[in-house]
Amino acid sequence: MKFVHIADMHFDIPFTSLNSKENLSDKRRLEQRSVFKKIIEYIKENNIEYLFIAGDLYEHEYVRKSTIEYIINLFKEIPNTKIFIAPGNHDPYIRNSYYERYDFGKNVKIFNSYWVEKYEDENFNIYGMAFTEFYMNRTPLEQIQLTDKDKVNILITHCDLNGSKDKDGMSYNPILESKLKEIGFDYVAMGHIHKNNLENKNKIYYPGSPISLGFDELGDHGMIVGDITKESFSMQFVKLDDRKFEEIELKVDNLYSKEDLIEKILSLDLDKNNLYKIILIGKRNFEINTREIVRIVSVDNILKIKNSTTLGYDVNELAKQQNLKGMFIKEVIDMYEKGLCTEEEYQKAIEIGLEVM
Repeated sequence: MKFVHIADMHFDIPFTSLNSKENLSDKRRLEQRSVFKKIIEYIKENNIEYLFIAGDLYEHEYVRKSTIEYIINLFKEIPNTKIFIAPGNHDPYIRNSYYERYDFGKNVKIFNSYWVEKYEDENFNIYGMAFTEFYMNRTPLEQIQLTDKDKVNILITHCDLNGSKDKDGMSYNPILESKLKEIGFDYVAMGHIHKNNLENKNKIYYPGSPISLGFDELGDHGMIVGDITKESFSMQFVKLDDRKFEEIELKVDNLYSKEDLIEKILSLDLDKNNLYKIILIGKRNFEINTREIVRIVSVDNILKIKNSTTLGYDVNELAKQQNLKGMFIKEVIDMYEKGLCTEEEYQKAIEIGLEVM
């Protein structure tokens, strides 16, 4: 069996983190479409027999009818490929969802139950289940018993491997890797985590999202392509996203003005296809207003500048000086120690005051 395994496409996600640059979120949504078309073209060119989509194909809250029709029309281009979809927490199989209302094609199997379903082929058994609401605190996966271990047994699921509850006390189909291994699947096609885990030795894989959705998803993004029989298994990761989100640390210790910092940022060697967050580190010698710096720099692919610096002044030494600076520093320290200002206000007061003086 030759297969492609993808997950977490998140069609029509708002890309709110990209709104700082005009039209970039719209461009990124177009790039989602382009990447999905790449997947379909790869399947056609390589005669892939199975496509596994492990959830979050689209955003239930935002997806448009035109996007669903776009997906269905692409599925029609691969009529000889059997497509299996296990809906996730962002595209659950719920009443009046697009999964329920639309015919995705004769070659498409959409798992539509909380309980695990089984699809039987001559040499393969494919198990899958659906999120039928936006959370799943208990999993039915642990109840699975393989009925025919002479066949290749595959599980397609959207789940949180070795996961726990989030800050709101909710879970997303948590299951232990040890339990999946004990059940004895020959391959587990998972979705939910947007970073791949290709180092896994138990054939229990997240492919990661095909296209990076933000700065919490650094590195390459793509799909898993595999070939499996009962006797053999091979796989490769195929990169799909031409852009990367990257973070660059920039030391400011030897910079003494806003102009110095801007010149330093503009001198960075950046790949024009990638999107960047600049993280300022070290000891700063002047007040840094990151919003102002981003606006002045005005480089299209620098989306964020984060200030992770600390004060470059030795305030205790300055406070000992018998002059206006010393008096000012002692006054600010006294206010901070009395709780009359926050840490951020304390640092800003020192920076602005010393710069003026």
